[in-house]
Amino acid sequence: MVLPRRLPRVFRSGRNWVALSVLAPLGMLAMCGLMLLDLRHDAWDKAEQTSRNLLQVVERDIARNIEIIDLSLQAVADNLRAPETLAASARARQMILFDRAATARDLGVMLVLDENGDSVLDASALPARKVNNADRDYFQAHKTHPDLGLHISKPVVSRLTGAPIVVLSRRIDKPDGSFGGVVLGSLKLSYFSRLFDRIGLGRDGAINLYLREGTRIVRHPYVAADIGVNIAGTPNFDRFVREGNGVFVGTSVRDGVERHYAFTQVGTFPLVLNVALATREIEAAWRVKALGIAAVVLVLCGLTIALSLLFGRELRRRAEMHAEMARLSRTDALTGLANRRRFEHALSRASEDARRTGKPLALLVVDADHFKRYNDSYGHDVGDEVLRGLARCLSASVHRPGDLACRVGGEEFALLLPGTDEHGAVSVAREVHDQVSRLAVPSAGIGAGAVTVSIGVAAASGNRTGAAQDLYRRADAALYEAKAGGRNQTRAAVPVDASGGRGKVAA
Repeated sequence: MVLPRRLPRVFRSGRNWVALSVLAPLGMLAMCGLMLLDLRHDAWDKAEQTSRNLLQVVERDIARNIEIIDLSLQAVADNLRAPETLAASARARQMILFDRAATARDLGVMLVLDENGDSVLDASALPARKVNNADRDYFQAHKTHPDLGLHISKPVVSRLTGAPIVVLSRRIDKPDGSFGGVVLGSLKLSYFSRLFDRIGLGRDGAINLYLREGTRIVRHPYVAADIGVNIAGTPNFDRFVREGNGVFVGTSVRDGVERHYAFTQVGTFPLVLNVALATREIEAAWRVKALGIAAVVLVLCGLTIALSLLFGRELRRRAEMHAEMARLSRTDALTGLANRRRFEHALSRASEDARRTGKPLALLVVDADHFKRYNDSYGHDVGDEVLRGLARCLSASVHRPGDLACRVGGEEFALLLPGTDEHGAVSVAREVHDQVSRLAVPSAGIGAGAVTVSIGVAAASGNRTGAAQDLYRRADAALYEAKAGGRNQTRAAVPVDASGGRGKVAA
């Protein structure tokens, strides 16, 4: 793969690469979060589809069994009106009336009650077992409402078998249309238990079957105290009745558990069935998977970010080292002033700027007088201290940001003054002499005034600014004239348009 010779500016910065290295794992975390949310959505979709499938299977089974019992009840009511049935013997009449009842599952008893509530026909016994159910709600309902049709009772305990049941019943009319009794078939609650026990819904899952008026017929898992409880008026049940079928998430009034409800009406009967899955169990498998994936991604992203930050710190450290090396390459180690390399570069740029802008440029070359004596008399350590003192004096003599104090070698220094004419340069030279006159090295017994300097000044204006080397040569020549004239003084070089002669005494 061939990379372009020049990358875009944004990719040429080490800091930008570190930022990208940190942002990339954060992007991975965001993508991981979106994936986990998608997995959570899938878990809910799966739970909803499972609930709907279970609801459909259970609803069809209950509806079919109730339909079979109801058909048997209708057959009994119809056959009782047939003359041949009344003319048949007791056993033949029992076979005619109850032949369909055998196909219903978990059918308890099947009876015909007269208008007084007494049993007169029994599908399981001949003669009929004696019982009076005139006080039952279903008997009174049929007696009061001729057009009631199929009636499904609240859960009751059978007076014949002692088992918990619901009673399905229909009215029997006399030939004149008056109330003639009730035909009933009881459905054992054990039918629902066996049907629901085959279904796994988790620890907090449940299946409920209610009458439309709010009474709970059965609940899975089975708890005796739940049977016959009426929950009409609760938010969840009101929604069951109002919407007929659907799904939603709600909190149970029974135990306060939040569940996902799938509900429907059972066939055309006044029954409401729901399948409820606990929301925390729906998300349980997803939560385990999400925690595992999140932990791994967080660790990997954390390591990536940590390594990126360490790499960035190393880049900064190297940049600082390069900057320090660059500074040292342009700085005199002893005095802290700019060194000769920086001086030559600055002098060249200042000369070009002066020619371009027409502004003046001045240069001072400063040399310590009789410096060899300090090294010979006091040693190099004192000589170095004198040089450092001179550097401080030079730095204190210039105040503008563009002025530059340099050590160009040995005991020789230079002051580069852009935008300064000869008069200004001479003023700076006087300031240098004043600063040096106060220089002392107490540790060596060198008092103020003992150290002196000679200064050569050269200045040029506008397009008469020559080459940088020429300006330095003229200032250096003026310095030697100051030395020859007795030291501790300043000489200004003759302007470039003057005709020969010695440098002017400036101080």
